[in-house]
Amino acid sequence: MSFRTADYVEDVSPGSGTLPPRAWYASSDAASLSLNGSWHFRLSPTADAEDAAFAEPGYDSGGWAEVSVPGHWVLQGHGSPIYTNHRYPFPVDPPRVPTENPTGDHLRVFDLPADWPADGGCVLRFDGVESCARVWLNGTDIGGFKGSRLPHEFAVGQLLRPRGNVLAVRVHQWSAGSYLEDQDQWWLPGIFRDVTLLHRPAGAVRDFFVHASYDHVSGAGTLRVDSDVPGRVTVPDLGVDVATGEPVTVPVEPWTAETPTLYDGVLATEGERVPLRIGFRTVALADGLIKVNGRPVLFKGVNRHEWHPRRGRALDRETMRADVLLMKRHNINAVRTSHYPPHPAFLSLCDELGLWVIDECDLETHGFTEQGWRDNPVDDDRWTPALLDRAARTVERDKNHPSVLIWSLGNEAGTGRGLTAMAEWIRGRDSSRLVHYEGDLTCRDTDVYSRMYAAHAEVERIGRGLDGGTGRRRRLPFIQCEYGHAMGNGPGGLADYQRIFESYERLQGGFVWEWIDHGIEDERYGFAYGGDFGEELHDGNFVCDGLLFPDRRPSPGLIEYKKVIEPVGIDGDGAGGTVRIVNKQDFADLSAFAFTWAYQVDGETVESGDLPVPALAPGESAEVKLPPPPPAGPGETQGTVRAVLAADTAWGPRGHVVAWGRFPVTARQMPSVAATARPVTGERRITLGPAAFDARTGALTAIGAVPVTGLRLDVWRATTDNDDGAAWQTDTRYGLLWRRLGLHRMRHRLDAVEAEGDALTVRTRVAPAAREVGLATVYRWTSDGGRLRLTVSVSPEGDWTVPLPRLGIRFGLSAADRVRWFGGGPGEAYPDTRSAALPGRWESTVDDLQTPYVRPQENGARADVRWAEIGGLRVEGDPEFWFTARRWTTEHLDAAAHLSDLTPGDTVWVNLDHGQHGIGSQSCGPGPLPRYRLRAEPAEFSFVFSPLG
Repeated sequence: MSFRTADYVEDVSPGSGTLPPRAWYASSDAASLSLNGSWHFRLSPTADAEDAAFAEPGYDSGGWAEVSVPGHWVLQGHGSPIYTNHRYPFPVDPPRVPTENPTGDHLRVFDLPADWPADGGCVLRFDGVESCARVWLNGTDIGGFKGSRLPHEFAVGQLLRPRGNVLAVRVHQWSAGSYLEDQDQWWLPGIFRDVTLLHRPAGAVRDFFVHASYDHVSGAGTLRVDSDVPGRVTVPDLGVDVATGEPVTVPVEPWTAETPTLYDGVLATEGERVPLRIGFRTVALADGLIKVNGRPVLFKGVNRHEWHPRRGRALDRETMRADVLLMKRHNINAVRTSHYPPHPAFLSLCDELGLWVIDECDLETHGFTEQGWRDNPVDDDRWTPALLDRAARTVERDKNHPSVLIWSLGNEAGTGRGLTAMAEWIRGRDSSRLVHYEGDLTCRDTDVYSRMYAAHAEVERIGRGLDGGTGRRRRLPFIQCEYGHAMGNGPGGLADYQRIFESYERLQGGFVWEWIDHGIEDERYGFAYGGDFGEELHDGNFVCDGLLFPDRRPSPGLIEYKKVIEPVGIDGDGAGGTVRIVNKQDFADLSAFAFTWAYQVDGETVESGDLPVPALAPGESAEVKLPPPPPAGPGETQGTVRAVLAADTAWGPRGHVVAWGRFPVTARQMPSVAATARPVTGERRITLGPAAFDARTGALTAIGAVPVTGLRLDVWRATTDNDDGAAWQTDTRYGLLWRRLGLHRMRHRLDAVEAEGDALTVRTRVAPAAREVGLATVYRWTSDGGRLRLTVSVSPEGDWTVPLPRLGIRFGLSAADRVRWFGGGPGEAYPDTRSAALPGRWESTVDDLQTPYVRPQENGARADVRWAEIGGLRVEGDPEFWFTARRWTTEHLDAAAHLSDLTPGDTVWVNLDHGQHGIGSQSCGPGPLPRYRLRAEPAEFSFVFSPLG
């Protein structure tokens, strides 16, 4: 039972002893036994540090630890996780791996149930093991495998005993297979998906293929189920009862992501019955477009890694369902399974609840880019059998899921003959779906022109056919398989992308990167990221780039995305008293939605009701008359129309809001303060109306009974991941340029304090050390005796070559907790992330204003604020302003690496901003569009302060 490491760990072959791949399904009446649970575990530092005696029956493992299966041993106290984006965390010398190769021996002793059938055979199934496994059953070496996110099965019937079966699995962290699995995620060894013993009765199905097409002209579906064992197929709701291999055509309702109609059927053979869930749909490349059931689709998608903050990629079905429900409730209609096939139960949920799927093979060799793709396995014939094995295990496992429209060869693996071989094999096996691979820029092997992070202007050029592509590529549809990098605060610019997608037929949408932050729950930091486990090579918090926080709370980015991709367009005309409703769905009419109207005055609803809207077909629009608004008064009047679910659905309750539009009816009246009070100068202070100032510096010290500290111009923000950009970016990385210029350490020079006439005027110059540029800043204070008006005038001096992070004032309040405001809410917004900011009256605590990004950064701004009340003060803006309040300074926030670094102080720091720089997605994509950049130019803005009570 001895072995040498090189015999299989460093072998480029996919493994030995496994059965051919087949469809994943649950039998109605064949027995199965889950082997999940607690396993005995021993960790060794190298692949051959221990012999294989542990696989023998009777071995004493009493001194071993225990781990949960499914699970990763590094998340259970044995070793540490490692995060790299694309660099291999070991020397690149394919197929060799380091001698230091953590190896986990897993041992499970089990009995067969008393009623376990004695006839037929048995199959031992592993649904996912990272990265290489060797398996023994009752002392017999039955084989080994690579391909971490793929199923592997062994025929074991002749080895089983009624009692005391010993299953031993040796798992190596590194193997030749690791070179094919460089997928921008944590490296997490272990048996992380289900282990199951399956009884296979005599005459049972081994594999079958459900072909269920739909003719959109006739409305008929054609069903044929191919099976390796003859049998019959019945679908009661369709009156179908046919032999396997025999086609039958009947009228059906088609399957789409919007209308996921599934028909329950049964495949019955001599040995067993297999339940079928059949969705009739046809995928085709027609007229240069991806068409389903004869209609083009617009993907409003996300990339989804499997993740749980405590269990890593060992997901339970409740978590998978939670993901799909969250997607559906946030208007997402598509998933790219980056960068490997997910647990098969996830695809069943996509079938049931309705999501388009690009199913990606377990393949990425991104680390070879560090050496110009030299020795890349996908262009080395020795590796082609492993690539074909991965392609086959993906397609065969998932071929019966109607949600899967497109097979993806993998991700960021360069180009080569192996990819061509995979594409040819897939087309030969399944011609009913399309083939995707982003790295194939000539589209030689693919049916889709796919890109990552193309900037808005380039996407529009592609839509117009001006991208310069030639030959086959020019005739293919375009998608962004990754865009809108959701790292930290962001992504920005989603609404601008969506407008472009909707403007050009060739553009069929995209998939935001990505679904969830991969933070690991950690008592030190809250959530840990790359480098927090002592890795010598890591990529920091680049692993936290999702629309969900690690605990699955929606981020502001997901709320924004939901608004941007609404299935119903609602555009009101307050003056005309109408609203334009557009059905943006691809297949369904609007009959599933109910519509409501409301009018708000100064953010409070004063009238509301139901709004009759016709059941518009996909793509249709209508002008709908609104009830008359309330009589015009001094307040600001707005109208709102919402589309909500008319009834409970499988994914959302009745009344769930799927789309909304708000539009102005009457304009806001700007605050006015007559300058009737005059400044009064004393020995140490100046008073003006309700305010007191330091006589020497002109600094505001109080408004009424409310102490105020540190009021001054502020241009700095704690840089976001998107401000900082990425090392490989060729665009401007503003965070780096801001620090280089010194905007994080501005100096404030006092030039004059003038208490004359009806105003107190303080003249300053705000500038960074070592630079000649600056901002001449004038604060002009006036009052009517009860209220205080501040007008700030800013004039840039010198040659400003970069935009500003922000422009406004900040000050400190000694006591503040509750916040009320009239403006955008309830969550944060920035210039290019404000689509979801709903104008209204909102309340919060200071603490709840914060957005808990895993790496702290600028967050929490509320947009279009008319007024805010905090700490005994009311502030009104002329014009509207951006409002932020937090219990630490911007400098403290900027220095923090984790949320645990943020310690609340005794002062609440308030920012009232005239302008904010946009967000963009330059942590991996493009920066903010020019119109969202905060240029350094002359500006004037005012605030009116009133003490409350």
